[in-house]
Amino acid sequence: MAGPLLPVGAPRPQSVLFACTMNEVRSPMAEGIAKHFFGREIYFASAGVRSGGESNGFVTAAMDEIGIDLGKHNPHSFEDLEDASFDLIITLSPEAHHRALEFTRTLAVNVIYWPTIDPTVVQGSREQMLTAYRNVRDSLENRILEAFEQRPMGAV
Repeated sequence: MAGPLLPVGAPRPQSVLFACTMNEVRSPMAEGIAKHFFGREIYFASAGVRSGGESNGFVTAAMDEIGIDLGKHNPHSFEDLEDASFDLIITLSPEAHHRALEFTRTLAVNVIYWPTIDPTVVQGSREQMLTAYRNVRDSLENRILEAFEQRPMGAV
């Protein structure tokens, strides 16, 4: 992956928004993983450019495998956010990155793009499709652990 996982030299954020296109797959997975590992130290949320529909069974299955329950997740859009005061927005799709830059143009918020494949485009057997979701989950988990684990809060 090109570019840093977090802004170079920036302190560990205290509030992070993960954003993707529909807030159905990538950003809820990232939010769930981040809360699982760092939820007592950092506030995490997720949103999409548009609100998605029903929960995705492949997301639920992939996350259940690592002990994270996303069954109660309801998709949100940027417009649904009650508070825009995030230290960092991590975008997971090009469309979300553009929306986040518009959303933050008058705010002092870092926006970083983590290119993340959309597993909903994978076709094949159920197992092939579930493997695509597992790959996204594992990639997000690795990036989240690398980005947040080694950075004490307030460290430069």
